[in-house]
Amino acid sequence: MTSDRTGVLTQRPMAMPEARGPFGSCLVAVLTGASDPAQLRDAATAAIAATEDILRDEDIQSALFTLYELHYGGIDGVADDWEWDPDLLAARALVEHAFEASLRAVVPVPERPEPTADAVAAALFALAAADAGPSLSRFVARKADLDQVRQFLMHRTIYTLKEADPHSWGIPRLSGRAKAALVEIQSDEYGAGRPTRMHSAIFARTVRAAGLDDAYGVYVDAVPAVTLASLNTMTMFGLHRRLRGAIVGHLAAFEMTSSIPNKLYGDGFRRLGFDQDATWYFDEHVEADAVHEQIAGRDLAGGLVEADPSMLDDVLFGAAACLLVDGWGGEHMLACWQEGRSSLRRPVTVGEPAREDADASARP
Repeated sequence: MTSDRTGVLTQRPMAMPEARGPFGSCLVAVLTGASDPAQLRDAATAAIAATEDILRDEDIQSALFTLYELHYGGIDGVADDWEWDPDLLAARALVEHAFEASLRAVVPVPERPEPTADAVAAALFALAAADAGPSLSRFVARKADLDQVRQFLMHRTIYTLKEADPHSWGIPRLSGRAKAALVEIQSDEYGAGRPTRMHSAIFARTVRAAGLDDAYGVYVDAVPAVTLASLNTMTMFGLHRRLRGAIVGHLAAFEMTSSIPNKLYGDGFRRLGFDQDATWYFDEHVEADAVHEQIAGRDLAGGLVEADPSMLDDVLFGAAACLLVDGWGGEHMLACWQEGRSSLRRPVTVGEPAREDADASARP
């Protein structure tokens, strides 16, 4: 994606991500016509067998991200037909099986509540409240310098420049109260029909204000596997009907842990001299997600479980996976900064903070 002068994001295929190992190299060769697609399954099998931790494996997470991008905005120079190529889907299924198994092995799922909307919502709020990992948002609010908040934004571009898209896969897989709740949340995420107020577009303004490029995928080669794993987790949940409970739980936890951190992120950017236009994204989420978390907890997650109690375990799993995997990303950034080093895989040259020149009528 990239934005025009009115602030509207336009979907364009991203550049091919670089390979980070043998599996990724095979995938790039296949997508560029230099290798037989049938070889990809063997490459996936070998990568899975060789990895010590698929959840943090640079080669596997990067290749999975590339495979998933074929279902989103696409990759420059890669024909859209590859999206449903049987060899690519077979290789992806091998990775997803191992990825999901590893997640289920490490995600601490809470005790099951009664399968009622109120009980499910209460359990999810309790789960979110108990998430006591290191606070990236407090560090940004009080200590982060300009280079660190730029790194923070680069990590966040991987999901936030396509904000809401992974969870939207759940819409056709739900019905009734849960479907209506998800559509209500997503309508706000997409600007309620106003493209300049889409959350991805508002975030792009912050990215530009920091002197960064708002085209989707520009920083994908600079971020580590743990950042890609966050988007890969929600994409895997969203793309599989059998995991519709997990994508619902993921969104519920995502919304329940958004409002307070975004207040702190906004405070940090204001401390560094960013103006109201640059902090609009964070300020918008302080109010919006305070509403969304109630809808997500009771009507979306609770409504789904009341209608189909068999969804309860996956709702809890998806919520706990959201907190755990996203927490890893925050822990990575904090650990790097506290050690006085970059959280990126490689140095990135950036410009000076930019003054937003989009139509002022789009602003709050």
